[in-house]
Amino acid sequence: MTNEKFNQTDRYDALMDVVANRLTNRAFDETYTVPKEHYELILESARHGPSGANAQPWNYIVITKPELKQALADTFVLEQNHRAKLGMKFPTPNYRGMATAPGLILVAADFRFIKAFPVLNDGSELDQRYRVNAERILLQSVAASVMSAHLAAAALGYAVWWVTAIGQEEIQEQFKPLIGLPDELAIIDIMCFGPPKKESYKRWRRELPEIMSYDKFNMDNFWTDEMIDEWIKTKRHRVMYRDADNVD
Repeated sequence: MTNEKFNQTDRYDALMDVVANRLTNRAFDETYTVPKEHYELILESARHGPSGANAQPWNYIVITKPELKQALADTFVLEQNHRAKLGMKFPTPNYRGMATAPGLILVAADFRFIKAFPVLNDGSELDQRYRVNAERILLQSVAASVMSAHLAAAALGYAVWWVTAIGQEEIQEQFKPLIGLPDELAIIDIMCFGPPKKESYKRWRRELPEIMSYDKFNMDNFWTDEMIDEWIKTKRHRVMYRDADNVD
């Protein structure tokens, strides 16, 4: 087999153009209407995501009704206020922007597929330890599918917003009935996308040597507990919502 098949840098460059320009935005041009075929193109990409045991434990619900988008945004604003009262000090975005998203897709995971992964299914203590790993497999599977959807949206020219703060049972209970989602499924992600109201910006990323090791973990890349605590205290709020050129 020739090396030419594995040296298609033009394809890599085209892919990286999409990957590097998958930009987050949280305010969209609400006058824009997403064509139906774009939803299908985006979810066709998601459909091809890899998954443990090829279980494909995901469902996607396209939300087009403004009242549903508004209800979802209102729910998150209430949760944001609740966090503030709890003193979490987490720098959250303005969730009202969800209501302006021309494209909004809910991602529902089916955690029953944990049974399809390496588990004993006998309720034993050992089984519970295997189930912890099985849940990681499922979450990684859904994340891979969602990322494929994001890249497809970026390839179509859209800005995107990956909303993940929806694990709380209260939010599940409030919103599931509005979309007829069965109790067995869980809303795990929300994907907002569309033309941005303001120009998107590239956020800070670690440099490649800071995350990459060969054969053995490079301890220069290890963060101590103290370093992580200091990063959360002094840097997190800067890197979450600022242009990479204006982090410091």
